[in-house]
Amino acid sequence: MALGDYLRARRELVRPDDVGLPAGERRRVPGLRREEVALLAGISAEYYLRLEQGRDQHPSDQVLDSIATALRLDAEASAYLHDLAHPVPPKRRRPKPERVGAGVRNLIDNWTTTPAYVQGRSMTVLAANPLAIALSPFFAPGVNTLRAAFLEPGMRTFYRDWDGMTAKVVPYLRSLLGTDVDDPRLVTLIGELSLRSDRFRTLWARHDVRRKASGLTLLLHPQVGPLDLRYEKFALPEADQVLITYHADPGSESEERLHLLGTLAKGTMGA
Repeated sequence: MALGDYLRARRELVRPDDVGLPAGERRRVPGLRREEVALLAGISAEYYLRLEQGRDQHPSDQVLDSIATALRLDAEASAYLHDLAHPVPPKRRRPKPERVGAGVRNLIDNWTTTPAYVQGRSMTVLAANPLAIALSPFFAPGVNTLRAAFLEPGMRTFYRDWDGMTAKVVPYLRSLLGTDVDDPRLVTLIGELSLRSDRFRTLWARHDVRRKASGLTLLLHPQVGPLDLRYEKFALPEADQVLITYHADPGSESEERLHLLGTLAKGTMGA
């Protein structure tokens, strides 16, 4: 039913006026009706109903492309739709310890002016350099950054745009997970957050998919003040891990404050 759940979620997010249809006064659904999606996609309403109900598991690529256009899906969301319709049998995996290679550890430890950490498939920090930990204790090894984002009150202060940050991290999680929902650690984490966080539950229900590898994050550090930092995410495919770095624009106040944070961190370590 993963395909049907996705189609329903995306249909409810498209307003009639987005696609040139009259809204009407007696509309009972928040987005498009099934028959409207079928009309826009050029397929029968009965066939589209079978897709949403999971009674047809083998739509053609042409049909999927038409539905993607009708639902105004971008390239990533369209690719996700195709993956749901043509899933690869999940790999049976047992949870095993995740380790960061010595080369990567040495690399980030030598970055004295660049906060950097490595997270595993379930978004738990596996390794971090001192400046990353000075930037936030939630970037320390052993911390799950996704759980912290939604359940730690301090994150709402640390991220000056907490709503925007959370709106990006959930689609990123879906991009990491893909159609493989057999990872027990992620299944447990998603279940926990769905129960404990209204914000996560709302965002997860949207079924957004977006793997954004770079951008700007707005932080408020308790010691050095506001920081506008650029982040970059580098996939480490052999280990199924991600290396995340932060840097400030050259010559900016944030760069000065990041240097100050590094000095404070060195003083703390040397004390």
